[in-house]
Amino acid sequence: MQPPIALTIAGSDPSGGAGLQADLKTFHRFGCYGTSVVTLVTAQNTRGVTMVEALSTALVLAQLHAVFDDLPPAALKTGAIGSAALITAVAAFLRERRAPRLVLDPVMISKHGHRLLPDDAVAAMVAQLLPLAAVVTPNWHEAAALSGLPVHDPASARAAALTLCARGASAVLIKGGAGTDGLSVDLLVDSEGELELPALRLATTATHGTGCTFAAALTAHLALGHALRPSALRAKAFIHHAIASAPALGSGVGPVNHWA
Repeated sequence: MQPPIALTIAGSDPSGGAGLQADLKTFHRFGCYGTSVVTLVTAQNTRGVTMVEALSTALVLAQLHAVFDDLPPAALKTGAIGSAALITAVAAFLRERRAPRLVLDPVMISKHGHRLLPDDAVAAMVAQLLPLAAVVTPNWHEAAALSGLPVHDPASARAAALTLCARGASAVLIKGGAGTDGLSVDLLVDSEGELELPALRLATTATHGTGCTFAAALTAHLALGHALRPSALRAKAFIHHAIASAPALGSGVGPVNHWA
């Protein structure tokens, strides 16, 4: 039996902890055939980002045509795209191809605090990509930027999720919420209502690429044909174990265990 194909449209992380490298590792972990479209190249490691350079729109579109013409994905995700012009071009392509099951991971700031998305690109993402998404997976900071609402507690996260649904997202999964009793509680809002995804908060510095890896696991399960809610629950369990069993690599914010 042929494995399902999953696609990541994202930036490159040479240290392998985040970006398309993390996505491809995660796709493979769940038995999907991973394909990738590179949008930007970074120079980074566990200690920080030193340089970011975006690829041309023509080259990104050529990659998209190459993948869709020969290896059409069953599900796909976006990561760092980098500019309003590139977001608009990618969104137009995905609309034309009626791309299935898009997980929109709105990568705006690296784990080291390096800004990856200017303000006009945030507006383009809301207008162009959000309505195409089966689910958007922001953290609290990204949810605030996308919704225009302050997000500082579970109630405000819920308000931001509902706002993003009203703006066209089919579902919103806000990551990284602080719950009670030492829990980290993600919130999924979809057509069925609300679902909390709790896990014990872990004291660790191995958090490089957690957002990418979580969204990639979600994409992989959607590519495998699972519904959104079970996919979200499985992705949450995976990323928790991936953080808990992270290897001791690098001297800064280390990567998770992509084979967890």
